[in-house]
Amino acid sequence: MASERAAIQTFKLTKEFNGLVAVNNLDLTIYQGELFSLLGPNGAGKTTTINMLCCLLKPSGGTASVLGFDILKSYFDIRARIGVSPQDIAISERLNSWENLRVIGRVHGLDAAKLQRRAQELLETVGLVDRARDSVNKFSGGMKRRLNLIMALVHDPEVIFLDEPTLGLDPQSRRAIWEYIADMKGKKTVLLTTHYMEEADFLSDRIGIIDEGRIVALGTSGELKRGMSVKQALVISASAVSDEILAGLKEKYGEVKQVRDQLKIFHQGLDLKEVVDHLSARGVTVYSAAVEQPTLEDVFLEITGKELKE
Repeated sequence: MASERAAIQTFKLTKEFNGLVAVNNLDLTIYQGELFSLLGPNGAGKTTTINMLCCLLKPSGGTASVLGFDILKSYFDIRARIGVSPQDIAISERLNSWENLRVIGRVHGLDAAKLQRRAQELLETVGLVDRARDSVNKFSGGMKRRLNLIMALVHDPEVIFLDEPTLGLDPQSRRAIWEYIADMKGKKTVLLTTHYMEEADFLSDRIGIIDEGRIVALGTSGELKRGMSVKQALVISASAVSDEILAGLKEKYGEVKQVRDQLKIFHQGLDLKEVVDHLSARGVTVYSAAVEQPTLEDVFLEITGKELKE
């Protein structure tokens, strides 16, 4: 469970590049032990925000704190307590996995025994232990992505920034990473960016949608879906519906689509029983009926008007 203590706070955090505002007066609180996903279209300000929080990029205005340390004043304190898996893979291809992990571990002052244990555990988790002695330049893109992730975790940081951590992974590898990330919930604070809606839906305690440098929606996945203004969809499998009955449905409910023996009715606040009774009274046999719930992608499209693309 996330605590009520803030792990990350931003205060009017702003970043401009040559007059272009990438992050715009961002006020955000992420709690200790929380897994927070930041969703947004390309260019929305996600990576820029992470780079400022990691002290890799100086803000144009405002500031932020990580575990109580100001990003403008406490670079070394913050860097010692965070792990970063960047969107662009940051590993040495001339080294093998063990050597890459050893470099990061030594930077963070891990003793040899602890580093050995952590590296072994992490390599097993992402399925690289059998290739640990192979040069990274022989790895596939997915294998490099997995190594990139565990390099952020080897020193057991308190706060972890994961910028597109499963980009390009096959479904099996992605699921293994999800399970590992999910296991950190309540123990670590994780700020995740992703282009995979199901990833944010599965993992997140809360989700922030950022567009043009501003948070435009914030809440749990369920809260965001319940707040949608789009119409519900009622999917009905039924016996043949005559043109006359179909016309009546369209007059009553507005948007109705029919594909063979399936009806899809779109309307705000649909009453499933009322629709079924309406059809039954007109001699239509209803085989099944269910409300199709909105997805996180529906929420994103409604709020931003844009698709979330890789």
